[in-house]
Amino acid sequence: MPKMKTKSSCKKRFKTTASGRVVAAQAGKQHGMIKRSNKFLRNARGTTTLSAPDEKIIKSMMPYAR
Repeated sequence: MPKMKTKSSCKKRFKTTASGRVVAAQAGKQHGMIKRSNKFLRNARGTTTLSAPDEKIIKSMMPYAR
């Protein structure tokens, strides 16, 4: 059997935690910060865990992530 491929875009953007959740960066901080509120920018720092339906999609694209 050949090896399964990992999506390159996913391995750059997502990591899995020890408990199996998927961690991603907060969205909305690439550009256009002048029009966003300070509260939004504060809340968009760091990372967040994905919701269960999104997690299922990402895990299918990363077969070897543990």
